Amino acid sequence: MNSVLIMAGCLMVRLCGSVPDQIVEFMPNDEIQLSVLRLMKQNPRLTQRELSAELGVSLGKTNYVVKSLIDVGFIKLGNFRRSDNKLGYAYLLTPKGLAEKAAITASFLVRKQREYRALEREIEALKSEVDAEADGL
Repeated sequence: MNSVLIMAGCLMVRLCGSVPDQIVEFMPNDEIQLSVLRLMKQNPRLTQRELSAELGVSLGKTNYVVKSLIDVGFIKLGNFRRSDNKLGYAYLLTPKGLAEKAAITASFLVRKQREYRALEREIEALKSEVDAEADGL
């Protein structure tokens, strides 16, 4: 059974099993919201269980995120009829939700580009260190 921890605005999922408390996922909450908005835009009829499986987070966390997105008006719950005459639901992005998705995407891109540049600098420093050690041998 996986356990979910919320720390400093981030979601960490710990895998329980052969390697206790091994962190297998670390995703800031804004990335989860962005992922939910993307998935709901692609397929508004996803159930929360399906959404949870796609995100790799607990059903409870998924429910919490979906409810918060509904509460702030980024998505709305729409009804549709299934062929078996049962009432179903679809999550629809509102104009406010589309604007927020664009803003979160832009912020996410800036952060990832910053991380990428830092990683490039670290790789170059490591290469220099390896070269210097190789020259000393």
